[in-house]
Amino acid sequence: MTLVRSMCVLAVFILVGCATATEDQLSWEEFQAQAYREPDTGVYVINGDELAENLDALRASYEAYRYDSDGRYATTAQSLIVNRVSGRDDRWSDAEAANLTYCISSSSFGSRYSAVVTAMNTATSAWEGVGRVNFVHSSSLDGNCTRRTGVVFNVRQVNSGQYLARAFFPSTSRRNREVLIDASSFGSIDPYTLAGILRHELGHTIGFRHEHTRPESGTCFEDNSWRALTAYDSASVMHYPQCNGTNRGDLVLTNLDKTGAGVLYP
Repeated sequence: MTLVRSMCVLAVFILVGCATATEDQLSWEEFQAQAYREPDTGVYVINGDELAENLDALRASYEAYRYDSDGRYATTAQSLIVNRVSGRDDRWSDAEAANLTYCISSSSFGSRYSAVVTAMNTATSAWEGVGRVNFVHSSSLDGNCTRRTGVVFNVRQVNSGQYLARAFFPSTSRRNREVLIDASSFGSIDPYTLAGILRHELGHTIGFRHEHTRPESGTCFEDNSWRALTAYDSASVMHYPQCNGTNRGDLVLTNLDKTGAGVLYP
């Protein structure tokens, strides 16, 4: 575990832009150097498991971090949080949300394929039970499941060691709409289950940001490109325990998570 000025590299998740209001800000060069760039996709991974699709997007993330991490937190009309892009909620339309198709790469996971199918079923059901979203496993495509397969997103295994898993936001382009599960997620990661990890990642796929970027967390600030849907929830499925989160068990939806999902997808 290392600390480079306001950059926190944590034991379970790697956080880029993890700062408190009193710490020095990273320079652009430092911010860029600390972001992990996936060798096969070319995208940058920041904040542990969130994407910046190219260098321009990474620069935009830095500008949001640079402007806001001195403590000038934005206020919201309302007191889970949703990502914002160009002043709009980053969410699926009602029609899109009703048919979030995905495939799971059977060749990528090999003997772990069945475990991933089960974990995805569990994780998708959790969100489907609290908001009007519907994840559809297109299992007939699992034998040829890639970024070019005709589904909303694909699920495959990687061996980067940089994260347990990472996902995307609704605004992400199709070529980068993937849920990538690192091989380390199948090891000894108590108290987390694969289903718990995927509950967190699927929260991102329908628009939810990390709860700990809120000022109430006091650490792990990312940026202010979000809108509050509920009161702050330190036990949220979208909150890292290393960032003053209070949940010490598996990643599960809290009552406030369920409320937030119902607000965004009523």
